[in-house]
Amino acid sequence: MTKFYLFLWLRWCLRIFACSVILATLASVLITAYVYINQNLPALNKEVVEALFEVFKFWFPITWSLTLLLALFRSLKYIFNSCLNGYKLELLTCKEDEVIEVIGYGDLLKVWRRWFMLIIWLVGTQMVVALMFTNVFTSFNSVFDWFDIYFLFAFVLVSGYLSFILLAGRCKRVKVSSC
Repeated sequence: MTKFYLFLWLRWCLRIFACSVILATLASVLITAYVYINQNLPALNKEVVEALFEVFKFWFPITWSLTLLLALFRSLKYIFNSCLNGYKLELLTCKEDEVIEVIGYGDLLKVWRRWFMLIIWLVGTQMVVALMFTNVFTSFNSVFDWFDIYFLFAFVLVSGYLSFILLAGRCKRVKVSSC
């Protein structure tokens, strides 16, 4: 069972990473292109390229924060009905407890809300532990000295693993079955 959760989590991590980073990069490139076009297309020289790269670097964490939410929602659909190491997560209907074979995003709303709240609580717990650690062992004065989207992403990934283990117990519409 541990391998099942590990493989499920690894697939989920790759999907989250790919989806959120690709969308964030695309959005940041579009914003950078808009800024470049809005400045009347100056000739590309070293200073202009550096300025455009700085614009990209500024917008990437912001867009990644937004695309991470989208990736979290989209990724939940793909954890169901995949046989990994002899087990699979199944999504059940509300009334008859039948397995939903073809899962749509509308089927996921209730499960996603519960799962997302579980992720929030797990990330919050990690934040408290990290804050205690930084106050005791580092010289940071504030959580905002070190916390950014990169740490948030790492906390979400760790929380994702724990949430998959807890999901079947917390949500009646999700069950783990052998395949």
